[in-house]
Amino acid sequence: MSRACILVVDDEKLIRWSLKERLEAAGYRVIEAESGGQALQLFDTEVDLVLLDLRLPDVDGLSVLKRTQVLRPGAPVILMTAYGTPETLREALASGARRVVSKPFNFDEMLRVITDALPSAASHPNRLS
Repeated sequence: MSRACILVVDDEKLIRWSLKERLEAAGYRVIEAESGGQALQLFDTEVDLVLLDLRLPDVDGLSVLKRTQVLRPGAPVILMTAYGTPETLREALASGARRVVSKPFNFDEMLRVITDALPSAASHPNRLS
């Protein structure tokens, strides 16, 4: 059985690095993207879950979220933001986000959110092994 693959999308290099280090130590494979455009290029059937920043330099996270749901409906996406509003939260959840996590976040809590979101991804019929 292959390890679950997580796509980490954030324009802040330190956040990507930190998440990658911690997630790899927890047994996940990690792919990084620093922009929405790059994330959409990397998003494929091998990606089991997306950790997605709301504010990105080229395409906002909500647009990326909506596109992932067109490409693979139900793909687990967790939106991360330091700028969340009730409206953003509602739109993100209505657009298919599994959760919206406020930055800064506790990594142990983030790991629980990821673990809770992954079972449906692991059984996705298009997932590559």
